[in-house]
Amino acid sequence: MIFLVCVTRLCHPAGGMKKTGDAHNGKQRFKRVGPNLYRDSAGRYYLLVKKSGKQFRRSLKTTDAALAKRRLREFQDKAGRLTTDGTNSSIRFNELAERWLAAKRPDLKASSAGRRATALKALGPYFNARLVRAIGAKEVEAWKIHRGPSISPRTWNIEVETLKQIFAYARDTLRIVLDNPVENLRRKKEPKAGIVIPSKEQFTALVNELRSGHRATGEAADLVEFLAYSGCRVAEARSVRWRDINEQLGTALITGGEIGTKNHEARTIPLFSPLGRLVRTIRLRKALATDDAFIFEIENARLQIIRACERLGLPRFGHHTMRHFFCSNAIEAGCDFKVIACWLGHKDGGVLVATTYGHLRSEHSAAMAKKLTFDVSGDDGAKNIVQLNA
Repeated sequence: MIFLVCVTRLCHPAGGMKKTGDAHNGKQRFKRVGPNLYRDSAGRYYLLVKKSGKQFRRSLKTTDAALAKRRLREFQDKAGRLTTDGTNSSIRFNELAERWLAAKRPDLKASSAGRRATALKALGPYFNARLVRAIGAKEVEAWKIHRGPSISPRTWNIEVETLKQIFAYARDTLRIVLDNPVENLRRKKEPKAGIVIPSKEQFTALVNELRSGHRATGEAADLVEFLAYSGCRVAEARSVRWRDINEQLGTALITGGEIGTKNHEARTIPLFSPLGRLVRTIRLRKALATDDAFIFEIENARLQIIRACERLGLPRFGHHTMRHFFCSNAIEAGCDFKVIACWLGHKDGGVLVATTYGHLRSEHSAAMAKKLTFDVSGDDGAKNIVQLNA
């Protein structure tokens, strides 16, 4: 990365780089050796370039004349891409951020756009009202020092990625900056969250607890069972309409509704036995619902699940826990990873299922371990030993 040169060394007290033969504190420091090219007394080369009303003074980080000339040409080519109409030369960070998000929003899901908006709100105290062209390494370093230690790796990564995209937009689309001052910021490693899978007993207790409450918790129980029996994400489940259920073919169409599925592709899953039973039960209760109506009338069951878990003394389960539950049961039943991946809407042929869900619940693993009974010193082992007589 090319850095700004110290002003006290390159600039005349009255402003501007010193001409050939001029002295600084009685000593000759910089010599003009070519157009826009200067060399100091130690043989290091610097550039002085004016473009779009702005003066750039930078070290070329070399004492080699040929390399200095090449880097000068590269810098001039880069500077030549800057806009010359001055339209956005005085744009401030908050204005740039709003403009970037407006351009980006049509390509983002609502949840992704919300994360970016949250990141911009957190970045505001450090960058808002600053001229974009005046934001450099110093301002980024201040943000890094004050903000970095107080946020999680995930939040850090989202804010860094947001900054990178904003400045890339300023550089490549608006062409108002030469460099991206956050380009070299690194992502932090995010700790992998452990997957908690309910046992069948815990799942049954949770559903029964939800069904013992009022109508809203009953609807929550339906949603929880649907997630556990289908493997759907909650946004996919709440977008399923009655017309998407095909009893004759024994299938359910998962479209994700208006926002679509995570990979933006609809998929068809079988009406597994427990899923088919649940759908028929709900249909009997909602016999007057039209084919165009949603199966579920609630957006989510988050609070109902949390409160039920607290009453039962269970771990804090959530919507996605039920997806884990589905995967674990499918794997224990001997279903192929690739088939499970298709049901889940993955496009990697089962790689993620194998790495994320390939383990079994502890009680199932313990049950399987009991089948390993061979012991050379025990009864089972005795069958494999030939007695030798002395």
